[in-house]
Amino acid sequence: MYQKILITTDGSAVSQHTACAGVKFARQMGAEVLALFVAPEYQYPVYVEIVPPAYPSEEEYAQQMQRLGEEYMGSIMRAAEGCGLKHACMTAFSDAAALKIVDVAEQQHCDLIFMGSHGRSGWGQLLLGSVTNKVLSHTTKPVLVHRLIREPGT
Repeated sequence: MYQKILITTDGSAVSQHTACAGVKFARQMGAEVLALFVAPEYQYPVYVEIVPPAYPSEEEYAQQMQRLGEEYMGSIMRAAEGCGLKHACMTAFSDAAALKIVDVAEQQHCDLIFMGSHGRSGWGQLLLGSVTNKVLSHTTKPVLVHRLIREPGT
């Protein structure tokens, strides 16, 4: 049914759990996996006349985010490889993560977006995380929202 599944991660524990569930789902479908980490855009220091020496350059920031993305997506790649699935990972840059997820799904011809009900924003939101909610409202592609069930007392 699905040939290529986009699995998103923000590096949080909840997101990593969701990503593992996404790989299991892809295995059941026999689908290819594309893991995606959306990093925030580089922010230039505002209201300073001289850039502090410890402030990373745009290139250093991009390299740091690429490494971080690879770290976050490593477990997804290992799980997909262990399942014998074709897989790839991608780090994209945007301050509008939901729109970037939708764009990548379109550009990479993904059949399904697999993402968690919540990410870094945690359990405090009532129904859905803001990124998930925005993806649902901006895409015409199917979105499978994985909800992590908390055990009572945790």
